[in-house]
Amino acid sequence: MADKTRGELRVAVLAGGISDEREISFDSGRNVCAALEEAGHGAVELLDPAADDFLDRLRAGGFDVAFIALHGCGGEDGQIQSVLEFCGIPYTGSGVIASACAADKAVSKALYERAGIPVARDAVVEDPALADPAQIVAELGSELFVKPAVNGSSYGVSGVHGEEELMPALLRAAEHGGKVLVEERLVGTEITVGVYDAPDALRVLPIVEIRPQEGSEFYDLTVKYSDPTDIHRIPAQIAPADYARAQELACRAHEALGCTGFSRTDFIVTERGPVILETNTIPGMTDTSLYPDEVRHAGMTFADVCARLIDLALGTGAPAHHLADPDVPADLAETRYPQLWGAEPAQIGA
Repeated sequence: MADKTRGELRVAVLAGGISDEREISFDSGRNVCAALEEAGHGAVELLDPAADDFLDRLRAGGFDVAFIALHGCGGEDGQIQSVLEFCGIPYTGSGVIASACAADKAVSKALYERAGIPVARDAVVEDPALADPAQIVAELGSELFVKPAVNGSSYGVSGVHGEEELMPALLRAAEHGGKVLVEERLVGTEITVGVYDAPDALRVLPIVEIRPQEGSEFYDLTVKYSDPTDIHRIPAQIAPADYARAQELACRAHEALGCTGFSRTDFIVTERGPVILETNTIPGMTDTSLYPDEVRHAGMTFADVCARLIDLALGTGAPAHHLADPDVPADLAETRYPQLWGAEPAQIGA
């Protein structure tokens, strides 16, 4: 494969799947297909792992590499990664174990804490029918967020404002994955930080501030797929010290989970500084998604990033990331909003 050109490589883009995010995944997959073709990949085929003939097509297709554009169950949790490893097909993004750890919010929080990353206080509920709402409220307070421990894109997530709202929220979350995570409500600014494996270091993309929207108490499904110009503020207008700290923690989370390729980590910037929410090992790749927006604001094209992820998957030593170029700041906050700039972007392993 090393001697094949981009035009000769056969790439399977995996999208759709079995999760709640199936339709979103198709949007991501179509965007990735177009981006890879723009980058010079001449043999790109979109496959749906939920299709009856998926395994037959995958094994008979002569694919050199797979680009995983699946979100949620079956895509980000290590399942499809295991299938691809069994078939001997290299793939983009994190491996089986890192994917599984990041997908389970309770497991990932344990790894974050071990790495010294601030987390919200929480309670893990294995069976909502046996939960004691009064005890949970006594431990965490009456202002809470309830979410499936293993799911994505805000499916099954509820804000809770009192003990009487907790049990319905637990049952709603359990419908999307069984085990439920209850967290104290954090007050502050929501941000997200994308990172990318360049050959010489782990690089950080410009931080996005997620602006609150009237009628939505958090970054729910309605808000996520609205016009990003209304929702995303890049770079985030937060204190310089918090900006630098969030970049550092995003890199630390990526490494703590064992991620490879790329990831995007969400935080709430509280009065005490950034507190981690979760890490997405396969961020959304739709027109309105956060990661592509960060990429554009970093001065790169989405096509270039997708092609580089293929290079990383194949282990062909992708050329230096654009953010390593001396004439392209690693975060355009320095040139666009100098009053926000406080420190150089984090580079782990440089």
